[in-house]
Amino acid sequence: MSAEFPRQNPDPTAGAPSALARLDERSREIFRQIVESYLATGEPVGSRNISKIIPMTLSPASVRNVMQDLEEAGLIYAPHTSAGRMPTERGLRFFVDALMQFGDLAQEERQAIEAQVAASARQQSFETVLADATQLLSGLSRGAGVVLSSKSNVRLKHIEFVRIEPERALVVLVSEDGQVENRIVPIPAGLPPSALIEASNFLNAHIRGRTLADARNELQSSLDQSRQELDGLTQKLVQAGLASWSGGDPTERKLIVRGQANLLGDLKAMEDLERIRLLFDDLESKRDLVDLLGRAETADGVRIFIGSENQLFSLSGSSMVVAPYRDGQSRIVGVLGVIGPTRLNYARIVPMVDYTAKVLSRLIT
Repeated sequence: MSAEFPRQNPDPTAGAPSALARLDERSREIFRQIVESYLATGEPVGSRNISKIIPMTLSPASVRNVMQDLEEAGLIYAPHTSAGRMPTERGLRFFVDALMQFGDLAQEERQAIEAQVAASARQQSFETVLADATQLLSGLSRGAGVVLSSKSNVRLKHIEFVRIEPERALVVLVSEDGQVENRIVPIPAGLPPSALIEASNFLNAHIRGRTLADARNELQSSLDQSRQELDGLTQKLVQAGLASWSGGDPTERKLIVRGQANLLGDLKAMEDLERIRLLFDDLESKRDLVDLLGRAETADGVRIFIGSENQLFSLSGSSMVVAPYRDGQSRIVGVLGVIGPTRLNYARIVPMVDYTAKVLSRLIT
């Protein structure tokens, strides 16, 4: 069974120029066999093996002629001096965009994803649900699972001020999904205890059930209308308390990476070990990874990055499959996906990432 998924790639025209799209049936079948063999084994495949497995009668010599044409088109290359060939990154992009049939998830797999996310949601905060979903994707894909979420979309539940020093207070912030954050904010010297209580009551009356962005808009309007009710010191305290939710930065991101050790389980050669070392370095460059995932937040569906199509993975030759998840107002609030070698099992991982993102969206709603 196959299924169609909305896919947005970094450069939709780069993978399948017209000259490549005009490959005849024989060339496409030989190219498909080379790529599928590479995805399964990570090894180059020779003309003799191809001639045995393609569903048409061709001699090894005829296969070699086609492989030469494919190599000249930039779709395959010889990693060593042997006769074996592997797909280039350009070839992988062409294969994913033009030739690959994406299988749908089996009902049992859907139920397993739904059950694990639901079980986590009943017992944990949403942040832990995201971490569990990341671990789930890592285990199912044998790659590294990643999630990027925005704190500005967390719905607020309660806020309270507790004086800890004459000029400092602890702000306790609670979200609807159970997350608790404590932040320190400065307060004016001599601020009476009643002002802390008044500021807490005012905020709680206006923020419950709202996101940070919504709460800021609501509070600005409410403060303008309540200047006679709140004195100047309390107004400053209210604004400081709300800003502390995201450290004053509404675009703050939370990045979760799980399952890096899976990437060590299928190494074929020393160059594979070096590639994984470089990928680990990439994953440590959290700022670059956050920027890359942020690009996927503009996509309507699954987005696939292959190798040097993005600067972050240019050295390690890795791939990433990601999809956005949404809140009840259909606003994108984060992305999740899988990172691994370029020979990821795209046909399986694309629907897996897509469905997990939809399950998270339903949970948020």
